[in-house]
Amino acid sequence: MTTMQDPWQSTSGELSIARREAEPLLRLTWTDPVTGAHGYLVVHTLVSGLATGGTRMRAGCTMREVEDLARGMAAKTATFELPVGGAKGGIDFDPKDPRAVGVLERFCAAMRPWLDDHWVTAEDLGVPQHLIDEVFARLGLQQSYHAAISRSADPERTLARVRAGLTAPVPGGLLGDVIGGYGVAQACFGAASAWGWEPAGTTVAIQGIGTMGGGAAWYLHEAGMRVVAVADAAGTLYHPGGLDVPALLELRDGFGEIDRSRLPAGVRQLQRAAVVGIEADIFVPAAISYALTPDNSVDVVAKVVVEAANAATTPEAEAMLAARGIPVIPDFVANAGAAAWAWWLLLGQVGADPQDSFHRLRTEMRAKVALLLGQWITEGIAPRETAHDLASATRKDQVVVVP
Repeated sequence: MTTMQDPWQSTSGELSIARREAEPLLRLTWTDPVTGAHGYLVVHTLVSGLATGGTRMRAGCTMREVEDLARGMAAKTATFELPVGGAKGGIDFDPKDPRAVGVLERFCAAMRPWLDDHWVTAEDLGVPQHLIDEVFARLGLQQSYHAAISRSADPERTLARVRAGLTAPVPGGLLGDVIGGYGVAQACFGAASAWGWEPAGTTVAIQGIGTMGGGAAWYLHEAGMRVVAVADAAGTLYHPGGLDVPALLELRDGFGEIDRSRLPAGVRQLQRAAVVGIEADIFVPAAISYALTPDNSVDVVAKVVVEAANAATTPEAEAMLAARGIPVIPDFVANAGAAAWAWWLLLGQVGADPQDSFHRLRTEMRAKVALLLGQWITEGIAPRETAHDLASATRKDQVVVVP
C-alpha cells in the first residue's frame, strides 16, 4: 500500500492515466504587451473538440503549474463522465494589482480563437466568476461558457438556463458560488461515512476560506460537523469547540481574508502554517496548489485529506501520507462539483432549482468517495489510483479529437 518510489504507479506495475497521458495536446505562452506579464493556456485533451478548465491568476504562476492543473481537469471530466476534455489557463500576475482586470481582459482577447470554439473556462484562484463573465461580456462573448453554449441547439435558451442556475439564491450565497464548496463538503461526509463517524463527532480543519473553502465550511457547519480551524493569507483561526463559520464568512473581504479586528470571542490566532498540523479528523487544503509537500506532510495528524484545491498535494507528500495510513481524496474527485454541475447545467440535466443540483451532486460525490475509500480500507489501494481507473475506463468509451 505504501511504496515510496512512485505514487502514480499501479500495483500491477502499469503506469496510471496521469503518466500515460502526461503530454498535453497544446501549450501556449502569452506576453502582455502592457505589463509584460506572462499567461499560459494548456489543453490536455479535447473531447468532441471541447476542453474545460478555469483561468487562475497569481503571482508566480508557471507553465508547469498550469499543465498539472490541465491534466487534473482531464481526469476530473473523465471521472464524472463529462463529454469534454481538460484544459487550464493561468496568468503570472498579482490579482490585487489594480491593473489585474486589464491583464485578464487582454489575455482572454489573445485566447479568443480557443475561447470562441474550443475552450470553456470559468473562475479559479484569483479570478471570481463574476469578473471573468464581465470580461467575456466586454469581448462580445456573453458568458465564460461561450464555446459550449454556442454549440447547443438553442444557444439563447441555454444561456438563460446557465445564468439562472449561476444566480439562483441559496443559503450562504448564490448557487454558482457555493456549488463547488458543497461538493467538497459532500466528499467530507462521504469520508466520515466510510469510517462510521457521526457528523457531530467529526472535526475538520480547512486551509483557505475563499469560494471553495468557504462554501465547504458553510455546509459542513450547517450539517453539524465542527470546523475547528480555518486559514487565510493572514494566519490560522482556531477554536477546539468549533468556529462560528457563518460569522467568520461575514468578515471576509473580496480576496477571502477575514477581518481580525472583529473576531468572535474565543478564537485563537495562530501562524498560517499551523493549520496543517491541527488535530482534526479531516484536513481540507482549499487554498493553493502544492500546499502539502514532503516538508510539511509530516505535520498532518488528520485521518484523511480531502483536496479542495487543485494539485494540493505533491506526489512525494501523498506517498508519505499513505505510508502513515492517511489517504488523500484527490482533487479531481473532491473538488469536481463545480465543473460537473456546470456541464449538467449546460446539457440541461439540471435547471435553476438548487435542490435538483444539490441532490445529484450529493449522490454522485458520496458514491465516488465511498468507492475510493472502500478500496483503500479493504484492499489498501490508494484513492488516486482507483479514481484514475474510473477516469481511464470512461475515456476508453469517448472519442478524443483535435480541432
